[in-house]
Formats: sequence, structure tokens, C-alpha cells
Amino acid sequence: MMRSTLLIITVPKLEDNTSFLVMEFARMYEPFFNLHSKPFDLLPDPRFIYLSKSHKKALTYLDYGIMERSGFVLLTGEVGSGKTTLIRDLLDKRYEHVVVSKIFNTRVTSEQLLAMVNEDFGLAVRGKDKVSLIRELNEFLIEQYADGTQPVLIIDEAQNLSAELLEEVRMLSNLEAANSKLLQIILVGQPELRTTLAAPELRQLRQRININCHLQALTRAEIEEYIVHRLEVAGNAEAVHFSSDSFDAIFLYSRGIPRLINIICDFLMLSAFADETTLITIGMIHEVIGDLDFENYYWTTTADEQMSRQDNSLLSKPMPELQCLLADMLQRIESIEHTLDSQLLAAHKEQNESFASFQATILSHIETAHSNYMDLTGKIGNLTDTVHSLHNGVTSPDKSNRYSGHQSIVFNDTSSPPK
Repeated sequence: MMRSTLLIITVPKLEDNTSFLVMEFARMYEPFFNLHSKPFDLLPDPRFIYLSKSHKKALTYLDYGIMERSGFVLLTGEVGSGKTTLIRDLLDKRYEHVVVSKIFNTRVTSEQLLAMVNEDFGLAVRGKDKVSLIRELNEFLIEQYADGTQPVLIIDEAQNLSAELLEEVRMLSNLEAANSKLLQIILVGQPELRTTLAAPELRQLRQRININCHLQALTRAEIEEYIVHRLEVAGNAEAVHFSSDSFDAIFLYSRGIPRLINIICDFLMLSAFADETTLITIGMIHEVIGDLDFENYYWTTTADEQMSRQDNSLLSKPMPELQCLLADMLQRIESIEHTLDSQLLAAHKEQNESFASFQATILSHIETAHSNYMDLTGKIGNLTDTVHSLHNGVTSPDKSNRYSGHQSIVFNDTSSPPK
């Protein structure tokens, strides 16, 4: 009964005093599980960053983009996929000779956006009009370039920018020296940003995006690693134990989105604390999901989808067999993708080797043909010299005398026989 009451009072949209009570419960469960901090807090914290395959790739791209001054960089991902956490981790690296301006509020006008950029770069903005802001920003960028410093502008929640504002951002990239861009811009936003960028009037901006990456949801295997990782960072990787089908259920309901995993697991920790247990079961997960009205509150669904969900009990009732089957199917798909990647890589390598062998054979034939050609040319030259020599010998005076002598001998032979 205590657990049910706890979960009901922590449903979103409650009074402030209830939220305070929830925070107090959270502080209470930390010592119970031997934790020094909340493992599933919703605030972006680089200490807890978990690099899935997709996140590692995105972070590598961002790092490369900054180090190589790659102009525009685009990073997108679903709500709660970890974009802001990646950006904060990037900022914590403190690159040498890099100065950063960070914009997190994008529901602004063009002039307000410029003012925020300048202010974050440390420039005075009070009482400045748009022309003054642009001129002073340009002067600042030139000074930084002369000092060997690279200014970087990071715009988070960029999906809120209109096409007109995105064009203003592109114009900022026109500030340049003789042979180098003065400002590198990183656009971070939800998938809707890609839809906006696809507009015909933003063709010039699209063409300036040198690095483009999208954060994918976590896989079933990555979710298990993610949860254990956060518990370990919080102080105790063994704080709770999940039954095997529990990870399948968390994957099913969260759909691999880190923020939703945090929400589910935070309430599971509260529920386990209320029951004074360290074992998370599939029944606890379904109870938490039901109390939170998870599908309706955290996922936007159409009327048809809701009707289908009412007619179909697969998601509303505990079915570990189905969840295990889905997890097994996903693992098989990942295995097939890995096998196909390996086969394609092997085929590509074999094709390159075959092409190299064929190329070497062709070059060998060409060299042989060239050698034969040179040999034949030499023989033709010798034959030509011989013909010329014979021709000159036939027409020489000595040979005329020899023919005369021969005629004389012939004449003597035809005379009377010797006595």
C-alpha cells in the first residue's frame, strides 16, 4: 500500500509541496542503496555520460569538427536522447585556443539572437542596434583570428529557429578572413530541424554543413549497460538487481531514449526503497508504468493509436514471453547487420585485391608489349641498315670491276682449250 501511495503522489502535474516530498524521498533512498548521488537525475551531467555506439560516433564527429574548423556542424536527436549532455561534455574538454558562445534559448528575434551571441563572447550589448552588434562581432572575430584563437558558436534547441533566423545564422558564417572562416557554428536540435533545413530557401545553409550526425536510440544491450553505468557512477553498481525480463520491459516502454530510461528507473528506485528491496521485477515496472500513465504522458499518440492500444493488450499487460521474443528479434537483427557489414567489408577488400592484381597483370602485359616493341624496332633498324648497305654495295665502282672481271673470265673460258 505504501508503494502505491508513493507512486501516485509523484505523478507529474502535482502541487509544489508534493514535488518537495518526492525530492525528500529521493534523498532518503540514496543512503539506503549506498549511493552518494542520484543515479537517474534528469539534469544533463557529463559525469554520467554513457557513450553508446551512436553517441561515441557523434562525439567523435563534434570533436573532429572543432579541431579541424569544419565550418557548420549539425547534430540532431530525439527529445531526451542526450544531445545537451554531449554538448556539455564537449565544453568540459576546454580546448586550447578555442572560445565558445553557447545559446540555449532560441525563441528569440534576430536582434536578440545576435545580442546573446555577443554577450556570451564577452562583448557589451546594452543599447546596441543590430548593425552595431554585427560590426562589433566582426571586429571581435578578427581579433581572435589574429591571436590564433578559434571562436565557436553552439546553438542548442535550434529546431525552434525559423527559416529566417537560420538564414541570419548562415550570414554570420560569412564573416571571414582572406583564407579562413572566422566563426565555426554547431547547430543542435530535434529531428524537426532537418525538416526546416530541407526548405528550398535554406539550400545555401545545407551546402555549408560539413559534418552531419544523428543520435540513435539505445539498443536493448546498451540499455542494460547504461543503467549499470549510471549506478556505478552514483556510487554502487550493485545497488539494485534487475530480473532479465525487466530490461526488456524498460527497453519496450522507453524505446531506448535515455531521459525516459532515467524517469522509469528513478521511480523504480523509489518503489524498491518503499518495499525495502533491492530486486526490480517485471511486476514493479508495469505498476510504475501504469501509475505514471507513461504512454499517454510521455509519448504523443493519435486517436487511432490509442484505439489500437485499447484493443490490443500487448502493451497494457505483463507479457514477458513477448518482450523476450522482441528482444531476441532485435539482437538477431543486430547480429545480421553485423554479419552483413563484415561480409560487405570482406567483399570490398577482395574486390580491391582483385582489382590490384588485375591492374598489376595489365601493367606487366604493357611492359612486355613495350619491350617487344622496342626489340622489334631495333630489329627493323638493323634490317634497314643492312638493306641500305647492300644497296650501296651494288652501285659501287669496285663491284662494277668485279663484274667486268667476271665477264673477262667468262670470255677466257669460252676461248680455245689450252694446249
